[in-house]
Amino acid sequence: MNNAQTSDQTLQQVLKARRIVRPLVLVGLMGVGKSTIGRRLATALERDFVDADEEIERAANRSVAEIFEAHGEAYFRDGERRVIARLMEEGHGVIATGGGAFVDDETRALVLEQGLAIWLDCDLDTLVERTSRKDTRPLLKSGDPRTILRDLKERRSAAYAQAQVHVVTDEGPHEATVQRIVRELAAWQ
Repeated sequence: MNNAQTSDQTLQQVLKARRIVRPLVLVGLMGVGKSTIGRRLATALERDFVDADEEIERAANRSVAEIFEAHGEAYFRDGERRVIARLMEEGHGVIATGGGAFVDDETRALVLEQGLAIWLDCDLDTLVERTSRKDTRPLLKSGDPRTILRDLKERRSAAYAQAQVHVVTDEGPHEATVQRIVRELAAWQ
């Protein structure tokens, strides 16, 4: 296939993916690239992008880490669920969620019913490397990050696997991941 055919095929996939009217909700572990990929996906599909964690911080006027520290994970997950429900109701095009959001039964049911869940996944070594770039992840402060991430991956994968779309991210360019998502969305139609 030549470049013109590939470009035409990509355009057709993008146009098909743009027809999806449900919010596209990115789920997966911390470090898989939900926010970074989400922004690029929104641009490619000419939709708006919103990061649920940023919206939670704005609503609470505190960081996610501060909320975890002051009130614990259960309190945070309850607020997270309400924020995600609001974002979906407002009709945002692409929503990046926190790593544990889709593991919550109620949040997952809401996303699966009203949105289209896209599970971004990657290998453990990549997760460890990516998450080491920031010191703001509350769940990684209580021990060895590799062990914590491995355990989270094992515990959460069954929930993530319920997403309608599954895309593996890697160390390649973000645009390649966006193209894989667009192909999967076009096929999902």
